[in-house]
Order: sequence, then structure tokens, then C-alpha cells
Amino acid sequence: MARDDERAFRSRQEPIVGGLPDVPGILAAIKLTPGLGVHLRGLADELLVFDYAGATLTRAEREMLATAVSAANDCFYCMDSHGAFACALLEDSGVTDAAALVDTIKRGESDGVSDKMRALLHVARTVRREPRLLTRDDIAVALAQGATDADTQLAVLIASAFSMYNRMVEGFRAKTPQNTEAHRPRAAEIAAHGYSDQLVAAVPTV
Repeated sequence: MARDDERAFRSRQEPIVGGLPDVPGILAAIKLTPGLGVHLRGLADELLVFDYAGATLTRAEREMLATAVSAANDCFYCMDSHGAFACALLEDSGVTDAAALVDTIKRGESDGVSDKMRALLHVARTVRREPRLLTRDDIAVALAQGATDADTQLAVLIASAFSMYNRMVEGFRAKTPQNTEAHRPRAAEIAAHGYSDQLVAAVPTV
């Protein structure tokens, strides 16, 4: 099934777990309890937004790692939302072909990114698939291409955290928007403010 057809199919599916808030994707888990929401948003901020000592990855690159992991896990909500957030950040930094680049990442490819980012995408995708298959050589390649130890740490952490987020969404069969445009209203706010800011929490969801 083509990706657009699969997205449309999933948008028609109903959650299989009862009692969920009437919101899409990971927001269904975030809104179950106030405490869970604080921690899930906070983890996203720690990995994707806040300064991480020694890391050189930009916010856009971190979002691209989250997008790559979510795509490999076949989680349309997370793939599309974090792809939209990556696009917003890339466009803010002056990248003109951001949408095409993010689409490449969603397809499981690494064309158009730096050698450092290509190596870190490999690290993240390997951890997503089977963490014990990640080797010292994989890390050495990333370091040789300019990554720091902190960058490789982030790649492992993002892959691990987003595999968890993806499984929450897909385990619930949480609602999935039928097109990627649905994520644009939140993308600008998240690009500007991160995940825990009250402005972001107030942005309407679909």
C-alpha cells in the first residue's frame, strides 16, 4: 500500500483501548494524567530541545533522528509530526528543500545530509531495529565524521525514547491525521517554544 493510502487508512481507524482522551497520536498518552504529560513532554524537551552538554546536533537534526526512528517503526503520527517540526526548523535556518529532505528521511534513506548526520542516522536506526547490533565501529565512523560522544549518546537516546513513544501511539491505535498538513499549526509553535511551553499545549489539535 502506498504511504498516502496507508495514512488515509489509518486515519479511519478507531482506538482499540478504551477511555482515551479524544486527541490524536502521543497526545492521547500525554493527556491521560497530568503527571504523565509532564514527563513525556519533558523527555521530548530534554532530547530534542534543551542544550545537551558536548552535543553539536542542531534541533532540526535531532527532529530528523526522531523522524527517522518513527518512520522505521511505521508510526505515521510521530513520523509526520516530527517531520513537520524538522521542516519548520530547517526552513527557519534557511534550508529551501526542507520538505524533500525530510521525505528522504521518512523513506529510510540518508541522501542530502552531512556525513556526520548519515552516520548518526545509522546509529539511531540500528538501535531502533536491534540495539545489540550497534557496534564500536558504527560509533567510530560517527566520531570520524565529526560527531562528538554526546552526539552519539543523543542518537541512542532519541532512538530509544521514540521507539517508546511510537509503541504508545500504535499500541493504543491512537488517532492519526489523514494528511501531513494537520501538523503545521503545532510545528511553528514547537519550533519556537519546545514541547512543555503552555503556548504549545494550547495549540488546537486535530
